[in-house]
Amino acid sequence: MPNFSGNWRMKSSENFEELLKALGVNVMLRKIAVAAASKPAVEIRQEGESFYIRTSTTVRTTEIRFSIGQEFEEQTVDGRPCKSLAKWESENKMVCEQRLLRGEGPRTGWSRELTNDGELILTMTADDVVCTRVYVRE
Repeated sequence: MPNFSGNWRMKSSENFEELLKALGVNVMLRKIAVAAASKPAVEIRQEGESFYIRTSTTVRTTEIRFSIGQEFEEQTVDGRPCKSLAKWESENKMVCEQRLLRGEGPRTGWSRELTNDGELILTMTADDVVCTRVYVRE
């Protein structure tokens, strides 16, 4: 089983603003979010198939706790409450589908994958738009 535990620093990010646009975030808030999320601090604690993930930016901090295969509540990247279910897609990759608790919106989800060279790849999706962020352990 892969070990996701550690403190992670973002090395690169692609399509974050496009993802926010697909979620319907207005241009002013997108600019603030892109600037604030340019250097997120991510802490992951893992015990078996149970995870705690804290993501901190200058604007907001999010914390989620979940276990693989058990539904949990979190928020989409634009802050809407949702039910989520994370599953293993492969030995080193978990995928999570999100379902909005109320209202309409694009189909969203995320995945986290540990690469052979120790990087963490986070992908976030909104319908067909994919944002990819690469992290390295501190």
